[in-house]
Amino acid sequence: MSAQELLKSAEDHMQKAVERLHKEFQTIRTGRPSPHVLDKIEVDYYGTMNPIKGLGNISIQDGRTIMIQPYDKGSLKAIEQAIQKSDLGVNPNNDGSVIRLSFPPLTEDRRKELVKMVGKLAEEYRVTVRNARRDCDQNMKKLKGTISEDEIKKHGDSLQKLTDKYIKDIDKTLKDKEEELMEI
Repeated sequence: MSAQELLKSAEDHMQKAVERLHKEFQTIRTGRPSPHVLDKIEVDYYGTMNPIKGLGNISIQDGRTIMIQPYDKGSLKAIEQAIQKSDLGVNPNNDGSVIRLSFPPLTEDRRKELVKMVGKLAEEYRVTVRNARRDCDQNMKKLKGTISEDEIKKHGDSLQKLTDKYIKDIDKTLKDKEEELMEI
């Protein structure tokens, strides 16, 4: 691999880490309900596991309620059971045609727990970005015989700038999520 290919590979790993963090943060419940909190819940429907969003329309009814309108009314019970088994912390209300999820406001303690949790999650992804930098740096050093020390130094500086950029992105995402969680 050339130095450019190594940099590109490292950047791809860093970018994917940040994208995964964004997706993980979307599934964490805040004061306002979001359809993304259902992304990780799978429903056993006719013997296969399906995401809820594949079984019906999901909409926000008001500031505290998510409504799930299944394409097939026969899936209502399976969706309801999957939500009850999840760690979502809400009880589904099945009226025979739609399921409503009413989200109570988060308590101050729960908000603080979630802030700690997202902080730990962000740190895991910072480590992932740093590991991508370390791996790329080690592979660059293996190229010593084929490229000059100046080239290695130049690419090392570029690698550090990439790392700083993605760490900054993670920090901004974390700050935004913490503010969203603490918002009442």
